Amino acid sequence: MPHIETQSEWEARMAGKILDFVRNEICVDLRFLQPAFSVLERKPDTELNAFATDGNRLYFAPEWMISVFRKNPAYLDRAYLHTILHCIFSHPWIGGNFERTLYGLACDIAVEYTIDRLDKPCTRRALSYMRQQFYEKMRREKQAVSAAVIYRVLIEETDAEYIRALQMEFYTDDHRYWPREEKLSAAAGAAQKKWNKVARQMTLEQKRRGEEKEEGEQLLAAQVQAGKSRRSYRDFLQKFSVLREEITCDPDEFDLNYYTYGLHIYKNMPLIEPLESREVKKIQEFAVVLDTSYSTSGELIRNFLKETFAVLSEQDSFFTQCRMHIIQCDEKVRSDVEIKSREELKQLLTDFTVVGGGGTDFRPAFSYINELVEQGVFKNLKGLLYFTDGKGTYPKKKPAYQTAFLFLDDYDGSAVPPWAMRLRLEPEEFGRKEKRERSGEQI
Repeated sequence: MPHIETQSEWEARMAGKILDFVRNEICVDLRFLQPAFSVLERKPDTELNAFATDGNRLYFAPEWMISVFRKNPAYLDRAYLHTILHCIFSHPWIGGNFERTLYGLACDIAVEYTIDRLDKPCTRRALSYMRQQFYEKMRREKQAVSAAVIYRVLIEETDAEYIRALQMEFYTDDHRYWPREEKLSAAAGAAQKKWNKVARQMTLEQKRRGEEKEEGEQLLAAQVQAGKSRRSYRDFLQKFSVLREEITCDPDEFDLNYYTYGLHIYKNMPLIEPLESREVKKIQEFAVVLDTSYSTSGELIRNFLKETFAVLSEQDSFFTQCRMHIIQCDEKVRSDVEIKSREELKQLLTDFTVVGGGGTDFRPAFSYINELVEQGVFKNLKGLLYFTDGKGTYPKKKPAYQTAFLFLDDYDGSAVPPWAMRLRLEPEEFGRKEKRERSGEQI
């Protein structure tokens, strides 16, 4: 007897055809985006009233999609592109410590601004007065528009009604499946790498065409770069971890002798004795240098330390035996505090005072750390983190240990030595997300 198609099966099949149609319409106007539309696995979700994604799947309600296609098919073109651009710009993975609701709004505005500037036939729409006003406000900022820059504007906004109006104006897709910072998984990391590859392919395709980019395409490329430059500080710290055996109970491995002995004596009752050591990757030795010159904010320095300590205080970050130096330096080394335990880390944060206020020279800190290495104070120095605004004199010679400069906002990349890693941080990452919570404002 032939299978009789159910209503839900018919809806799923029709939704698939609609998605194919929408994808083809978008790719006619934006050919360089074609590879991006084959990345997401399609997954029906009847609870949704918009598209949603986790970077691996595209979630949608078939009934909703069919209904929208009947009434306003052009809306689906824009909504589908909106969700794809979130992934290309790495929005689901670079939120860091930003307040989640405001960050989601900032991402929506960044994507909608890009689509409006692209001004393609498949996604063109009349700009509302609110959009025109907000876009003009962003142009007055005189910075490349990105989610982080928009977030900076939103976090200063005190009118909760205005924020709610912006949310209604720019809402396009559902962010419920975006991974949370504290629950980032290996699958989420793999998804981000996959989309980074798509972004590179897209950029290469634009270059291959050899055509001069239109204004909207230039904006799109700039946002791809903004997403690339923002990486999780928590993940970045893992570059300074080392693999070493540590004495601790390992629940994943056990002594086979006890296991077989239990089976032999009790027949069906193996004896499980976890091993008392395991190989783990943790931070053992590294140095943090704080640029305490007049051009660096003391509040940001303290908030940066709070975030660093929060990461390092987690159970799986530090070896039991560890050594870390917190060094303050402007044009010369002002202080050095050695940390050997979580308790000392916590105490330093309580007693910490910024010392400095002079000019900026990175070389004295490197000379000082090199002396500590020569003296044997550091026996296995994994690396150096230098927190700075970037306005200083860099050493010319590459040190024997990994070095990363952590910059606030924009910096002169041409001045940074090629041997140094670099990470751009946003001031809002460190301590600013609580601002609304402290004021009692609910959004």
